[in-house]
Amino acid sequence: MKKLFAVIGDPIAHSMSPAMHNDLFQAYGIDAHYQPMHVKRDSLKEAVIGLKAIGIAGFNVTVPHKETIIPLLDKLDPLAEAIGAVNTVVNEEGKFVGYNTDGSGYLQGLLTQFSTIKEINILIIGAGGAARAIYFTLAQAGAKQLDICNRTAQKAEVLINDCPFHVPSAVIGKEEAEENLADYQLLIQTTPIGMAPDIESIPFSLHNLKTDALVSDIIYNPLETKILREARNKGAKIQNGLDMFVYQGALAFEKWTGIFPNIERMKNIVLNQLGG
Repeated sequence: MKKLFAVIGDPIAHSMSPAMHNDLFQAYGIDAHYQPMHVKRDSLKEAVIGLKAIGIAGFNVTVPHKETIIPLLDKLDPLAEAIGAVNTVVNEEGKFVGYNTDGSGYLQGLLTQFSTIKEINILIIGAGGAARAIYFTLAQAGAKQLDICNRTAQKAEVLINDCPFHVPSAVIGKEEAEENLADYQLLIQTTPIGMAPDIESIPFSLHNLKTDALVSDIIYNPLETKILREARNKGAKIQNGLDMFVYQGALAFEKWTGIFPNIERMKNIVLNQLGG
């Protein structure tokens, strides 16, 4: 009997996960289908009940449901519980178990650039849901220094205080971040600034960026945001959001099937969807 998987969110038509996962099911000879499902905010509870009733094998969760789905699940992975958000659900013998592979996916992609993060100073731009998942995961992995620059300092302070994993951290303002940018080996841009269609926006100046630093932007549409273009022009290394997207999907696929899939195959599917 064909297994059913899905991604739920609002909106959902733009999701590239169905193409990625359905290609993987075919590649690995798995009799399964992955379906996008448009679930509005006020219909989430009914949707989760329905998904359990039809025996769905697993599903992904995207905006705006990553936090609000938590009370509707039977069990949470400790990291997902700490982060307070779920993006992957596994049906384990009739119980819905929630995981967060966003931060772990980001870390997997990051480790293609660094052999370890335990010796580097890191600055995160933003303090939203993606920043929270990344911060908690990097803190758990033993980052040396993990600072946050956010428009609202209080939100960044809450994020740091909520994290159960100790890591030296500071909340810094935009001007201080720009002035002290040379102190960091890794800059992580987690805000929507620079995302299509507003592709000429940039969160702040890279005037003091070190040429041996890595600038990582979790946006993958466009594949090179303005901050990445400016970083590349200064001679720094760059990484777009494609790695994070693909690795979080790969980790979800592994939780559902026990198979860690071919990353390059997944990247090619997404690039084809993006038209390049």
